[in-house]
Amino acid sequence: MPESDRKHTFGPVPSRRLGRSLGVDLVPFKICPYDCIYCQLGSTTTKTVERCPYFPVEAVIADVKDALDRGVDADYVTMSGSGEPTLHSEIGCVIDEVKKLTDIPVVVLTNGGLLTDPDVRRALSKADIVAPDLDAGSEAMFSYINRPHPSILLDNVVDGLAKFREEYSGRIWLEVFLLAGVNTAEAEIEKIKSHIERINPDEIHLNTVARPTAEDYAWRVPDDIMLRIRDSFGDKAKIVSPFKHKELSTSQAVKKDDVLALLARRPCTLEDIASGLGVHRNEAGKYVAALLSEGRIAETRQNRIPYYSATVDNRNVKET
Repeated sequence: MPESDRKHTFGPVPSRRLGRSLGVDLVPFKICPYDCIYCQLGSTTTKTVERCPYFPVEAVIADVKDALDRGVDADYVTMSGSGEPTLHSEIGCVIDEVKKLTDIPVVVLTNGGLLTDPDVRRALSKADIVAPDLDAGSEAMFSYINRPHPSILLDNVVDGLAKFREEYSGRIWLEVFLLAGVNTAEAEIEKIKSHIERINPDEIHLNTVARPTAEDYAWRVPDDIMLRIRDSFGDKAKIVSPFKHKELSTSQAVKKDDVLALLARRPCTLEDIASGLGVHRNEAGKYVAALLSEGRIAETRQNRIPYYSATVDNRNVKET
């Protein structure tokens, strides 16, 4: 398969939780049951809970096989990308087929909103790791931070996560995304902790803003407060650390469209691009400069650090 024909895989992405992650995109751009104020992809364009086969399983698996055949260097194969992967009604089949191709562990990054559905729980039980979110302890905070579809209530989400824990033998890495002045007060943390006791995840990953967000009032939590909150959660909790960049020697042929495909799914620094795709920083810079000049990507800054992301017209990437 020519490099330019791949549409459903991207990266490897440099992930602070997963190292080098080969992304598998199962839904079109920003189709999601939530519209989180901190989302690095921007605002949700289609808020829905309707599951359907957005892309043919055969096409997705062909792209995964192509990436693996090219010797992609990845620590995980991750169902993530442009929207909520559990909205794809055949995600269980995709996981099954990927596991036939590789021993690389399969991870599903999900907001957890659809784990109330037994079919979704059965499908995700095939993954090695499931990493859902829980950012709020109260219904009001849930509505403020995650802005869910009207049919989704926090109590039901927690029930779904607790049921999934009972049924699932793999690892659950629960992410709690913390926002300064929003969900860091002791009372809110205690409510989150009470939900987590029911869910009983294997690990609790505490995260905060590191990339440009959907709303400019989603602020990073200072390090000292993150440490205090981590200590209050106990031994299972850890703070998501910055990705450690390294330059890799690789035989993988990287093209400008690989960079665009990566930036269509998440904002990245130049170092993210170089490390994720396994190229020298200078080569990554060459592609970034070309894409900027063509108006296909844009630069924004977070804590004075430049991040690059695909422009709106280039988020549903159609490589040529």
